Amino acid sequence: MRRLIPDPGPTDLESELATYRPADQDREGRPFVAVNMVSTLDGRASSQGNTKALGSDADTEHLLGLRTRFDAVMIGGGTMRAERYGRIISRPESRTRREQDGLSPDALAVIISGDLDLPFDAPLFTDGNGRVLIFTRKSEVPDTETEVDLVTIDGLIDTADVLAHLHREEGIRAVLCEGGPHLFGQLVAGDLVDDFFLTVTPVVTGGDAPRILETNLPERAEFELVGLLEADGDLFARYRRA
Repeated sequence: MRRLIPDPGPTDLESELATYRPADQDREGRPFVAVNMVSTLDGRASSQGNTKALGSDADTEHLLGLRTRFDAVMIGGGTMRAERYGRIISRPESRTRREQDGLSPDALAVIISGDLDLPFDAPLFTDGNGRVLIFTRKSEVPDTETEVDLVTIDGLIDTADVLAHLHREEGIRAVLCEGGPHLFGQLVAGDLVDDFFLTVTPVVTGGDAPRILETNLPERAEFELVGLLEADGDLFARYRRA
């Protein structure tokens, strides 16, 4: 891995993330919010229905490394159906490091799914570790090995309300959102994204796969580039809200 911006030179992921402490960056009434997405050169957010074919080993390590820095990881129902998540912090050494950094061993898994149309046979629900919190319009959830709690909301689920609840009721200081494109769009439209991590993988897919943002925005949102890494041909950009 090499750093392109700032201070070009060789680096490694552990060094790049060592000083990144989003939980220390206070936001009034809500957690600090970062979004992590992967994109093809033509802006597509998936290939063959999910992201597994897009990212390199370096991208996987980047994703797993970012997760270790946050209290919670948030996704939309469509992302859960496509990716079939497992335990959020899967590596024992990562859970140990989180405890050393003052975080809980497992990050809270947060899912926004109005109709609760989720793959409850996925490892996230059957592993029996960690905790899942689902914001939904439903009031009952199937039995699962993993602890699952519901926050039942009448009508549309507002991402600002979700973040306020996480901050107020769960003590969440920092949230990493991993998509999908509609949830990312809602966060941008609400001016709720503090950091945006974008992996650009050197492939072009075309087709009708969604782009990384699939929401009509009320106005253009601007970000500034604060870091750029390269590994295995992938570019890892970090943007900050301008």
